[in-house]
Amino acid sequence: MFYQLDFEQPVRELEDRIDRAERSAGQGDLEVPALGGVVDPAPADAEDLTKLRAERERVLKKVYRKLSPWDTVRVARHPNRPQTRDYIANMARDFVELHGDRRFGDDPALVTGFGRLGPHKCLIIGHQKGRDTQEKIKCHFGCAHPEGYRKAMAKMKLAEKYGLPVVTLVDTPGAYPGLGAEERGQAEAIAVNLREMSRLKTPIVSVVIGEGGSGGALGIAVADRVAMLQNSWYSVISPEGCAAILWKQANEQTNTASAESLRLTARDNLKLGIIDAVIDEPVGGAHRDHTGASDLLLAWVVAQLDELTGVETEALVEGRHERFRKLGAYEELAAEPARVAEDA
Repeated sequence: MFYQLDFEQPVRELEDRIDRAERSAGQGDLEVPALGGVVDPAPADAEDLTKLRAERERVLKKVYRKLSPWDTVRVARHPNRPQTRDYIANMARDFVELHGDRRFGDDPALVTGFGRLGPHKCLIIGHQKGRDTQEKIKCHFGCAHPEGYRKAMAKMKLAEKYGLPVVTLVDTPGAYPGLGAEERGQAEAIAVNLREMSRLKTPIVSVVIGEGGSGGALGIAVADRVAMLQNSWYSVISPEGCAAILWKQANEQTNTASAESLRLTARDNLKLGIIDAVIDEPVGGAHRDHTGASDLLLAWVVAQLDELTGVETEALVEGRHERFRKLGAYEELAAEPARVAEDA
């Protein structure tokens, strides 16, 4: 898929030079009909290619080290960024998908199933946006319906029954806002998930792998450990939605301003205490290296499961409850009494 971000222009120029050098090195003698002869294109030296590739890595690191909040949102939405099914394919063994909420139907926007992550048998749940147009429409572009959240909760209850931990991968711009979803109890389904996940008697680990939009994300993200991939975002509203409310229009300027105001990047969420960790991505973002991103994600998840599986159930639930109760808490200091100026 041809998709490029404007801030990657210096990287694209280097990649074009590398591509031309590689093709030149593999062509050998070229026949030039206009000149009626054969010319040696002077294939690129291996040392030159090495230098170009090293420069590309350096520029990539520099560009992605200075991403603005709005650029981070754009990277999180990159069409080549790995999704839940990609991570499952790269990380999980013996994965068996489960379908349906036993009430209305199956929601393809939320994938659920049992599998192995490292040495741990666990339930894996994650949003799926889709790759091509047909799959995106089928998955509602990653916006889950109430049956999706009810499906996720039914499978979590099953995991609790068998004493298996739950791992959730969040990647949604928000819950589906359509009329049908509202008629079937969208808000109620998310609210029930918040309540039930807060007291689920099994370890829960959640990672925002792309977009973490509002209640749609939180509906599967009440966990003992919450992390974000380096180039993901997590907020109460999308930058466009915030811009439309505050400035009555969403454009490049207002989107940039709202993204900065929302403090939605992984670094901001870590500083605010909303998440516990930021998981590094390969140089240039997860969309450039699915396998590398999967390895980094798997290592963090397995480390958390190793730690949480040894915690007593009651302590686990109590710690989870306290973790979310303290979000947004602050201490208000009493104002100092005004000083009365002494008479001269």
